[in-house]
Amino acid sequence: QVQLVESGGGLVQPGESLRLSCTASGLSFGDYAIAWYRRAPGKEREGVGCVGNAPHSTYYARSLELEGRFTISRDNAKNTVYLQMNSLKPEDTGVYYCGAVEHLGYLAKYYDFSMDYWGKGTRVNVSS
Repeated sequence: QVQLVESGGGLVQPGESLRLSCTASGLSFGDYAIAWYRRAPGKEREGVGCVGNAPHSTYYARSLELEGRFTISRDNAKNTVYLQMNSLKPEDTGVYYCGAVEHLGYLAKYYDFSMDYWGKGTRVNVSS
């Protein structure tokens, strides 16, 4: 049984940092790309970014890429992908989800929200 488990969410003040983790089990981790999405209160789910299994295969939502506050990394030895979030803002508040999709064509699938597996999410609250 495939499981994706997100962790690391919580309540932080604006300007602080969090590192979210997405740990997978029940699949051949190296064969999958991992994506992060988020859903802010009252808004649609949006993509944050994704990482494949090759060098320089990380992509971010355009707005986040321009800001440079978020970094996605993966540790295949731990079956885990991380989302490092710095200089957090209140608008970063929401539930953060990870998804796993087979590597072939993963970028298009990321944009289409077409993940093979989803985690249940971890909540991030940025508030003073």
